[in-house]
Amino acid sequence: MKVSVSQQQLAHGLGIVSRAVSPRSTLPVLGNVLLATDEGRLRLAATNLELGISCWIGAQIKEEGSITVPARLISDLLNTLPNDTVDLSVNTKTFTLAVKCGASATEIKGIDAQEFPPMPASDPDEGVKIKTSDFKEMIQQVAFSASSDEARPVLQGVQTTLNGPEMALAATDGFRVSVRRVTLASPVGQPISMIIPARALCELARMAGDGDSTVTLIAPPGRGQVVFHMENAELVSQLIDGNFPDYKVIIPRTFRTHTVVSTPALLKACKQAEIIARNGNNVARLTLQKFDDRPGEIQVSAQSEETGENESRIDANIDGPVLAIAFNVRFLREVLEVIKTPNLVLETNDQKSPARIIPSGDENYQHVIMPMHLG
Repeated sequence: MKVSVSQQQLAHGLGIVSRAVSPRSTLPVLGNVLLATDEGRLRLAATNLELGISCWIGAQIKEEGSITVPARLISDLLNTLPNDTVDLSVNTKTFTLAVKCGASATEIKGIDAQEFPPMPASDPDEGVKIKTSDFKEMIQQVAFSASSDEARPVLQGVQTTLNGPEMALAATDGFRVSVRRVTLASPVGQPISMIIPARALCELARMAGDGDSTVTLIAPPGRGQVVFHMENAELVSQLIDGNFPDYKVIIPRTFRTHTVVSTPALLKACKQAEIIARNGNNVARLTLQKFDDRPGEIQVSAQSEETGENESRIDANIDGPVLAIAFNVRFLREVLEVIKTPNLVLETNDQKSPARIIPSGDENYQHVIMPMHLG
């Protein structure tokens, strides 16, 4: 292989695929990045057998070929090189990659590309096209609710369903549920339901572009995998096998109190409360109050024996009985950070029942959060 490529493009591509490199593996090749010529471009790829990422960058191909080299080593080297053309060449007898840029010349010991796990082939024409900006926002609004507990792998995933013209993502860790729906440009022929690891979706959101681009979702039947194809990149993830909990049964059908409040104001109050609560029980108390002569308000308070106490008051329109209810303030702050509308609606029944948060005027997103015990 003999290739000339821009240092910036190569460093950027390595930064994308290195997210899939296995940090600890009994297979040395899983700590490597694949560099291979592919139809006039240079393909970079990495995998940990559960997640695989490929990207293609423009390059001047002088001789076809491939090799795998240690991901961290090649990335660290690229970051020290000047913004200039990088010449790559492979010695097929010693599996060594020669890297030349300006006055610098380095040889890196690699592993034969034949030992690199094959990435599944997919046909983008058979997939479902989703607007990138919509999909990234869906992931942002849902994936944070997935569990990080490895003992419950199903809850580490995001249930993804496509049915007719609608696509829905849902995630829960047992204490909260996030659900986001979007209308597809073209309805799907057959319903699809699968559990995608939240980490894979977060990586997809990180590497996906902006603007009017699209992501093509491909779910090859019987393979237990999902493929996301983009213009110059591809992500492959193993699916999680199991039954996703029926989250719909914990979402109350009706609510007694509806509170409309400014999203930025409530977020600011929760951030202040979290500073005090995070060294204690992580609880913030929301007290809903109504007045005869002025709008209602939400009092957000937190206290800790170690750090002190905090209280904020926010104007709100409250319809229904008032109450005091407590939440994990980090959970509350995380959902407020992904709501884009100026106002939100907090719907409650009592201090022991789940509450629902929805963006004002947007029924496509809902977040249900369990309250904490008020002492």
